[in-house]
Amino acid sequence: MSSAIVQKVWNFCNTLRDDGVGYGDYLEQLTYLLFLKMADEYTKPPHNKKMPIPVELNWESLIDKSGDDLERHYNIVLRDLGKEKGILGQIFTKSQNKIQDPAKLYKLIALINAENWVGMGVKDKGDIYEGLLKKNAEDTKSGAGQYFTPRELIAAMVACIRPEPQKTIGDPACGTGGFFLGAYDFLVNPKNYDLDKEQREFLKSQTFFGNEIVANTRRLCLMNLFLHNIGDINSAGFISSEDSLLAPPKITYDYILANPPFGKKSSMTFTNEEGEQEKDDLTYNRQDFWVTTSNKQLNFLQHIRTMLKTTGKAAVVLPDNVLFEGGVGETVRKKLLETTDLHTILRLPTGIFYAQGVKANVLFFDGKPASKDPWTKEVWVYDYRTNIHHTLKKNPLKVDDLKDFVACYNPQNRHKRKETWSATSTPLSVRETSAPPVSVQESPVVERSRNHPSPEGRWRKFTYDEIIARDKTSLDITWLKDTSLADLDNLPDPDILAIEIVENIEAALESFREIVIKLNNN
Repeated sequence: MSSAIVQKVWNFCNTLRDDGVGYGDYLEQLTYLLFLKMADEYTKPPHNKKMPIPVELNWESLIDKSGDDLERHYNIVLRDLGKEKGILGQIFTKSQNKIQDPAKLYKLIALINAENWVGMGVKDKGDIYEGLLKKNAEDTKSGAGQYFTPRELIAAMVACIRPEPQKTIGDPACGTGGFFLGAYDFLVNPKNYDLDKEQREFLKSQTFFGNEIVANTRRLCLMNLFLHNIGDINSAGFISSEDSLLAPPKITYDYILANPPFGKKSSMTFTNEEGEQEKDDLTYNRQDFWVTTSNKQLNFLQHIRTMLKTTGKAAVVLPDNVLFEGGVGETVRKKLLETTDLHTILRLPTGIFYAQGVKANVLFFDGKPASKDPWTKEVWVYDYRTNIHHTLKKNPLKVDDLKDFVACYNPQNRHKRKETWSATSTPLSVRETSAPPVSVQESPVVERSRNHPSPEGRWRKFTYDEIIARDKTSLDITWLKDTSLADLDNLPDPDILAIEIVENIEAALESFREIVIKLNNN
């Protein structure tokens, strides 16, 4: 049944695209109408809940209208519900009708009205919405890709962190809620936990807390969570619209999972005396920050450290510049190594994010109490970039691609790890060399690579002293040889090469733009 509904939703989306309604606009309208329909279902048996939606603005007020009357009333519903409090007001804030043809709006309302959405499985309705979010992210014109982290990467990060029931999870730039849903899926998976009633209630209403300053993205996040049974129509909402960097966090969290927005500079636009628009670097004067800078990622990294309990764990996606930039960048890295246990770095390949030219990494670190000695003793680096080629369409990132990393990370006990790298190769035994070939993702190969480290191993340990001795305390560490540069007979496909060239040029252009801005400001 659910697959048929999915197909209907997709087909109608394509119908609206012919009228110039993109995935993003469709998602918005679907959000408003789904929310109203589900609220209406909750007022009826067996739920019989009292909903905060005025009668004249509820679902029933829409389904008996058509033509111009429907369009007029729908506009009133959107406008007036945006003035309400709690999740209701947050979902409908600044809402607009993007479906200009009343007949198409009538059809969409009929399509939604034909189903019982509350009774549908959480996974089914969640999958419908997540699928639309992904399609919206793929639509490069919409720019929505910057709010969408690949779910496969999220799953690996969550598997490493292993969140526990009745603990809090924060994300200071939560986008459409991907990290929250990844953690939710892990917590409700019976292979991980058998949750009791109290734990399920905590998961629904007291686990997730985020910030998202873009109104439309926050709306999509709230609906995404609501469809996954997180939060409640009557609740005040747990996704704040405030800029999380403006002030120290009011509370600290057990886990932080985040992918702060790409783009190095925080800036604000203003109109100068000549009436022209200019951008000015935005800095945050926070007493709890180590440095004052307009570098957005360095600010987010400092902020995330302040959000973390002294017993907390963080996994954060950050671009390369955070790992090697000098000046304030070096200060932040040194402070992070001293005040937290920065134990793992995952180097990510290009071609997995919807924003082009992004070279990123995942930093895993644990919160710690104040100490005169540095908390970081060693940093383990997994290089999943060198000689790895992904593209969004032909070779997208899959969950299995990161299984080797998760196995090396050893989430059950990360203090018991084995390098797969060594300066020299360890010969295999006769039995192992004659063993049948196995997929790289399967555990026998992982185990074999651990038992027989080699110069091609992707998993390598560096001591605190080795890191500190590096120029600018750089964490941008690589040791593998790029075989594509040497082996001309086995080059990647031309389309992959072309994409990688484009991404490298994009990254270089971004760096040059930063230089031009600095020169113009001097």
